[in-house]
Amino acid sequence: MNNITNKLREAELEDRAQEVELEYADSNEYDEDNVYINEETETGRERVIISHPPLERIVPPLNFCPVERYLYRSGQPSPVNFPFLLNLDLKTIIWLANEEPQDNLLEFCDNNNITLQFAAINPDGGEDDNPWDGLTEHSIINALRTIVSAEHYPLLVCCGMGRHRTGTVIGCLRRIMGWNLASVSEEYRRFTGSRGGRILVELLIEAFDTNLVEIDKDNAPDWLFTAL
Repeated sequence: MNNITNKLREAELEDRAQEVELEYADSNEYDEDNVYINEETETGRERVIISHPPLERIVPPLNFCPVERYLYRSGQPSPVNFPFLLNLDLKTIIWLANEEPQDNLLEFCDNNNITLQFAAINPDGGEDDNPWDGLTEHSIINALRTIVSAEHYPLLVCCGMGRHRTGTVIGCLRRIMGWNLASVSEEYRRFTGSRGGRILVELLIEAFDTNLVEIDKDNAPDWLFTAL
């Protein structure tokens, strides 16, 4: 009698398992236009196809990275990056170069009430001025005076590639914040690419006199006030 009962139970379990498999198959049917991965089993096709991609593509600029709260760094933004920058609600962009940025960036700043500040490498440079020269102490101080004032935030610091000039200013800012030189150099080199950093940039950061930048603690960003 027990054997018959056990066999009946096994048959019922097999039938129920088949029903569950059929229900699962029906609930996971898909067509070519709506391919997805099942959240419970985390299984699916090797390639997921999105049939309706977003109309707006959010693409950050080259070498974009947050530095501190509402302070960012990057290479020169292009039109494909503008929707991303709009989400940052920028108030100021510091452009580290002698040459003017691209016209579309100038127009973007005008249309969105963003102050574009030129921290020229050599403000008195003539026709022989080299646009690839490093920053001078004067231009670094001008940029940092803007950065240490909260009224200019949110703020983006950028140059052509977002590497050496931007790295110089951010490195000097880290010195003001009390970072040790090893940490400053590590952050700088993180953005320099396969060619590595420039020894002259690191020497300039090391030799920079942080006392040349006056800080009004009442108007400084919160993160800077905490660091000081």
